[in-house]
Amino acid sequence: MNAVNALIRDRMASRHAPRIPEVTAHLVEAGGKRLRPMLTLAAARICGYGGPFHIHLAATVEFIHTATLLHDDVVDESQRRRGRPTANLLWDNKSSVLVGDYLFARSFQLMVEPGRLDILNVLCNAAATIAEGEVLQLTAAQDLATTEEIYLQVVRGKTAALFSAATEVGGMIAGASDAQVTGLRDYGDALGIAFQIVDDLLDYGGSADAIGKNVGDDFRERKLTLPVIKAVAKADADERAFWTRTIAKGDQHDGDLAQAQAIMARHGAMEAARADALAWAGRAKDALSPLPDHVLRDLLGDLADYVVARIR
Repeated sequence: MNAVNALIRDRMASRHAPRIPEVTAHLVEAGGKRLRPMLTLAAARICGYGGPFHIHLAATVEFIHTATLLHDDVVDESQRRRGRPTANLLWDNKSSVLVGDYLFARSFQLMVEPGRLDILNVLCNAAATIAEGEVLQLTAAQDLATTEEIYLQVVRGKTAALFSAATEVGGMIAGASDAQVTGLRDYGDALGIAFQIVDDLLDYGGSADAIGKNVGDDFRERKLTLPVIKAVAKADADERAFWTRTIAKGDQHDGDLAQAQAIMARHGAMEAARADALAWAGRAKDALSPLPDHVLRDLLGDLADYVVARIR
């Protein structure tokens, strides 16, 4: 990870536009978990890779992730990210969008350096899938007809695609077998889904310090996340009117967040969503079975448990 961080600092530099490293450093150095690049490094090491290019692929994954965060904060009009003011708040939307574009371009420069067209294809597909998932969320977010199936499609796009690509390319660069690469891809997919479900739960049941953003942001942004979808499915007439007013129409008042939490508690929506996250974490651990015995394989299994343990 030290090598990855050094490469990130080197490649986020710009000779002509000093704002680029300023904006990038604000987010990259804010203490994020760095889960995605660690997954790439771990997958490569488990499969016996001894070359240098897992570092490039890990930095690629983090650049793609950082670019999407910069763009997401503009789309969502967010004010906090990783416990700090967002880049668009400190600078402006134009800077966040353009620096995000720069980081996407840098990620493509990095991903071609290993000289593997198959790996390039996986990462390019992931970048396109992320964008597709974000656009799908725009159309589904305030629609009370959004189902759990549509939610899963959104999550597979905007979150799980990069987790999955991160683990898959780690195995590919190591020359792992098809079964091992498939296992790593499936692990990343399931881990990413569990991770996003828990993030959505934390927005209603966590603390601002724990999640690095304001509690209730998803509610204020009128996002139909899994616990809300589960509560809407069981809503009576009065509750459905509440969701229509606050989510579909965006007419929100003081006390509405607390009422939303009370409705979800009444229907056990949080517990049901957490059960789904646990199930996906279980799938992630099962997907590791084709991989060789390795301490890092065990740690990836522990990571699936940790992702869900963030909420009690």
